Amino acid sequence: MKTAIKKSLVASVAGVVGMVGFASSVAAQTVDKDAPWLVRARAVYLDTRNASDPVGGVGAADRVDVSNKTIPEVDISYFFAPNWAAELILTYPQKHNVTLDGTKIGTLRHLPPTLTVQYHFAPTGAINPYLGAGVNYTNISHVNLLNGAGRLERNSFGYALQAGVDFKIDKNWSFNLDIKKVSLRSDLSISGAYVSELKLDPWLFGAGVGYRF
Repeated sequence: MKTAIKKSLVASVAGVVGMVGFASSVAAQTVDKDAPWLVRARAVYLDTRNASDPVGGVGAADRVDVSNKTIPEVDISYFFAPNWAAELILTYPQKHNVTLDGTKIGTLRHLPPTLTVQYHFAPTGAINPYLGAGVNYTNISHVNLLNGAGRLERNSFGYALQAGVDFKIDKNWSFNLDIKKVSLRSDLSISGAYVSELKLDPWLFGAGVGYRF
């Protein structure tokens, strides 16, 4: 990965650690011990940025793109203070088509678990907006590009930013809207030679339901 990406990861991790430390020092002892867990199931539209470097040229020609798709998502949150929660965001490996200048050149799978720390503005209210920040780790596997000639770096670390809102239905159930921005980069090589940095950096637009217990 590029130096700038590594610096972004370090800054993201430092920010998460700082948020956790701060949250632990506030009046966290008043957290609702009867309902610290929140589990959500979402349908998420993954919209890749597709701003990759051109392959062997300058401009938009010969650009590698990865397909958009709707994916299932499950996340598990733990409230360690009334306003603060840590959220682990999960799905199963997702298969995407890969194109070069509009022509399909193969497929890949990626598994992108993400961990964020969130601040909830109104945790006991009927409408509870929140903001989150954290880190993403993406494992890229089952790469089949250009009949085996294409290769991708297998792992990607990056930041994750999040905003959303919960609409309370009753004591336990809520309806959720959520948006995330994730840094996802990988280097493409063909026949062993580096040709492009893939800049996927997807937006994820989600809607689903949550259950707190």
